[in-house]
Amino acid sequence: MRIRTILGALAICCATVANAQAPAPAAPAVDDTPSFKIGAVLFGDYTYQSSPKTVDSDGNSVHASSFNINRAYVNVTGKLNHWILFRITPEATRETGSGSSLNGSQTFRLKFAFAQFNLDDWAPKGTWVRFGVQQTPLIDYEEQIYRYRFQGPTFADREGYIGASDAGLSAHFDFPGNHGDVHGGIYNGDGYNRADANDQKSVQLRASLRPLPASPILKGLRITGFINSDHVVQGAKRERVLEQVTYEHPRFNAGFDHISTTDASSSHAREIDGDGYSIWATPRLTSQWELLLRHDDLKPDDKTSQHRTRNIAGVAYWVPKLQKVTAAFLADYDSLEQKNYSPARPKDTRYGLKMLLQF
Repeated sequence: MRIRTILGALAICCATVANAQAPAPAAPAVDDTPSFKIGAVLFGDYTYQSSPKTVDSDGNSVHASSFNINRAYVNVTGKLNHWILFRITPEATRETGSGSSLNGSQTFRLKFAFAQFNLDDWAPKGTWVRFGVQQTPLIDYEEQIYRYRFQGPTFADREGYIGASDAGLSAHFDFPGNHGDVHGGIYNGDGYNRADANDQKSVQLRASLRPLPASPILKGLRITGFINSDHVVQGAKRERVLEQVTYEHPRFNAGFDHISTTDASSSHAREIDGDGYSIWATPRLTSQWELLLRHDDLKPDDKTSQHRTRNIAGVAYWVPKLQKVTAAFLADYDSLEQKNYSPARPKDTRYGLKMLLQF
């Protein structure tokens, strides 16, 4: 019995020593093979304008209606290695220059063209730096939660306060434990579709906090702050401050935005302060059917009584069981009312059938 006990103890000791001397499992090999892939995004619609009526070339009063392609992207994305990624996205848009021979035609312009340098080898995962024409910190983040860009832009984008893309240098960092992220950068400030006019630059910063990522009920709650500090010219402020609360749940997504704005056209002009909010929700009726409910409210100048309100309602069908493809169809009502403008602006009410295709 003693011999068996001693042999057993020796066997355990040998196994322990062998395990202690065994090398640690090798880390998975990093794939540095260059690669690229091509995708596309398409927004199409048929829109009927209920009010106001327009006058055609023969003097008839008519309800305008049209079939439209509002967005057509070709996305080329890829990597040179696991450190360097890239994206190039030309966008089809309608030429509106009155002196252009292409007036009225669909032409390509560059929407995104950037290189991304991943810093995961030296910093927490999700840390990177981008250079080029790229997404600005707020709009792209918000559109991942508000999935109805194919109906129309988000509140700050639609009112022309914040653009979705601009040329610049930015950096991103994820908080540990899925507690949120920070994205900030310096940009030209006039958007991807305009050349930079002077030496003024836009500094933009978004910080989003997920307070309770482990909570079954509240893990979808995020609180966001955003600031864009810029000048049209030296001494002429162009500033936006936005606070946002969003919530994601299997049965609905919802959000609330509040924005404060300051604008001056020159260093000698009066500063115009604006204030507004947007509230929206997307209740899911089934796994495919969903409602869109949204209300925007804006006072563009607190020194006047001008006031804009927009109400949007729609029902959407999201096509199920697609492999690496997103497709949706939306029937919507979109009404804009503008009060106390001179000259008076009539109420603008439209009905539409809209389509999203992305792969």
